[in-house]
Amino acid sequence: MTVLVHFIVMLGMFVVIPLGISLVEGRGSGGMARLRRWWPLAAAAGTAALWLPRGPLAVGCAAGYAVATLALALQAPRRLARTRSLAASEVAVLTALATPAVAGAALVAERGGYRLFGFDLDILALTVPHFHFAGFAAALIAGLVCRGTGGGRAGRAAALSVPVGTLLVLAGYFADDWAELAGALVLTAGMWLVGLLTWRDLRTTGPDRTTRALLACSATVLVATMLLALSWALGEATGLPHPSLAWMAATHGLGNALGFALCALLAQRRLRAVQVPAPDEPVAQTHGTTTEPDIRTLKERTA
Repeated sequence: MTVLVHFIVMLGMFVVIPLGISLVEGRGSGGMARLRRWWPLAAAAGTAALWLPRGPLAVGCAAGYAVATLALALQAPRRLARTRSLAASEVAVLTALATPAVAGAALVAERGGYRLFGFDLDILALTVPHFHFAGFAAALIAGLVCRGTGGGRAGRAAALSVPVGTLLVLAGYFADDWAELAGALVLTAGMWLVGLLTWRDLRTTGPDRTTRALLACSATVLVATMLLALSWALGEATGLPHPSLAWMAATHGLGNALGFALCALLAQRRLRAVQVPAPDEPVAQTHGTTTEPDIRTLKERTA
């Protein structure tokens, strides 16, 4: 399991977060652009920490990566000050910017063999990929899907429920398995709503076959992977038979990393090329008011 988890984390470090940063860079966000340029060095340090034996050298490399995730988290208040928006899509994006810092802290503790807040080292190790994908990628994609589908009621519900579910799961770490199950239920509902909107609205307006295939894959994978997440959380809370952590990493983890997060972010990048205005901001500013861009813009461009 350890090797597979390491490769999933490397995908998050080297590909998913830089892709995501490129999708939320906007006017006046020079800090984000600089962070993206330097991110490969941070990812290299984080990768070294994964493969080195536990000890001071691994902790030092992990700390370098943790500093980068903290710098990313600090972009959230800067972005909020710039956009002055708490629209649902913006809440999701702000959550995405902040959550990798949880992964960075968990990585430092686990590489040092320190049971942060009393958690087992195996749980800390799995927290690292969780907050790269369920934290950063899922929240960001939920925000972009909300924006891309016009910011309707369903889109807003998805954009809010994914961050809320992720934070409830985190709170469940400190409370009990039942609280974690509640978070898993909210997160699953939000992810399935993201998948539905992606399949029903975004896929049908995709500008080319490749983009539509990526969107279709990201939507359909969520059906199975989130069922697995629910079965695991339910089993932990009730004692019913449920998949092992190794099985979850090989199915839920790998499926969400490759089938959902990577496909969805690649599709969003392709959609960005045909959207007007360019989606450097999940919300658009028009004469001092905040509006959700209309999906009709994309339909007109791809008709």
